[in-house]
Amino acid sequence: MATLKDVARLAGVSVKTVSNVVNGYSFVKPDNRRRVEEALEATGYRPNLGARNLRRGRTGSIALVLPELSIPYFAELTGLVIAAAQEHEWNVLIEQTFGTLSGERSALASLGPHLVDAAILSPEALHVDDFQLSVPSVLLGEHAVDVPISRVGIDNVAAARVAVRHLISLGRKRIAAIGAHPHRGTAALRLEGYRSALEEAGLPFLDELVVPALNYHRADGAAAMKSLLDLRNPPDAVFCFNDLLAIGAMRAAAERFVRVPADLAVVGFDNNEESVYSSPSLTSVAPDKGSIARAAVDLLHRQTESPALEHVETPFSLLVRESTVAR
Repeated sequence: MATLKDVARLAGVSVKTVSNVVNGYSFVKPDNRRRVEEALEATGYRPNLGARNLRRGRTGSIALVLPELSIPYFAELTGLVIAAAQEHEWNVLIEQTFGTLSGERSALASLGPHLVDAAILSPEALHVDDFQLSVPSVLLGEHAVDVPISRVGIDNVAAARVAVRHLISLGRKRIAAIGAHPHRGTAALRLEGYRSALEEAGLPFLDELVVPALNYHRADGAAAMKSLLDLRNPPDAVFCFNDLLAIGAMRAAAERFVRVPADLAVVGFDNNEESVYSSPSLTSVAPDKGSIARAAVDLLHRQTESPALEHVETPFSLLVRESTVAR
C-alpha cells in the first residue's frame, strides 16, 4: 500500500503538504495541490481512517436508531443516511428498537463516545427525562416530547391537511383516518392535520371514522378497514398514516368488492416504492427522504464541530395516483 512518503516523493513536495491535501486544508498552493492529487491517483493511496480518527479522538462511526427496518420508509431512509454519511467518512451502526420504551432506552444507554461520534434518533416511546445523551444527536421527525435536541423533519400537520384536502376536492364527504396512536407524536400531528382539513371544509369530525393502529403494518390497515366497512354508513374515502396501512386497507376493500377509487378513495403517507407498484397505485404524501437524510447527517456533522440547537424542515409533496383518481 502506498504511504504519504511515496506520494510526497512522486509529487516532489513534503509529507506535510500531502497530509494537508488529504485532510482537505485550503492553504496549499494550487500547483502543489495539483501535483499531490495526480500523485495520489497514480499511487492509489488510501488514507488510514482508523489512525486518523484515533489522532482526532474520534471513532469514525455514527449510530442510526430506528423503530423497524421492515417498514419500507425506514429501510429506504437507512440507505440514504449511509450514502450521506460516507461523504463525511462515517460508518453507520444501526440499532432497531421496535418502537418500545425498553428498546429505545437500551439503545440510548449503549451510545457513548467510545462507540460512536454522534447519533441520529427516531424515537416513538421515550419520555422527556430519557433524553440524557452522551454524544451529539439529531432527532428525525416531529415528536410530542419537547427536548433541546436538533431535529430534521417535515410539517406533519400541513402534510396531512394537504392529503385530506385532496380527498375533499374529489367530493368525498365521509373521510376516515387510519393510524391514530396514543404514543406516536407523528400520529397525533397527522390526526391534527386531518381534523383541521375537515373543519375548514365544514365536515364533521366523527370518532367512528378514526381507527387506531397498534402497529403500522399491512395487517393493521386491513383490520381497520374491515371495521370501517362494517359501519352502517361506511366511509367514501380514507387517509392512512403510512403506505402499509393504506395497502392493507385497499386489500380489505377488494375482498369486500369495494372499488378503489370509485367507491373508496385512499391516500397513504411516505411514498414507498410499493405505492408505485400496488394495484391500483397509491396516492401518497411524499416526504423528501433524500433531503431528510442529507440534512440529518450534515446537521450531525455541524453538531460534532460546534454544538448548536437547529431545526431543519424539509419539503414534501402529494403524489396523486390511481387510488384517488382513476385512469
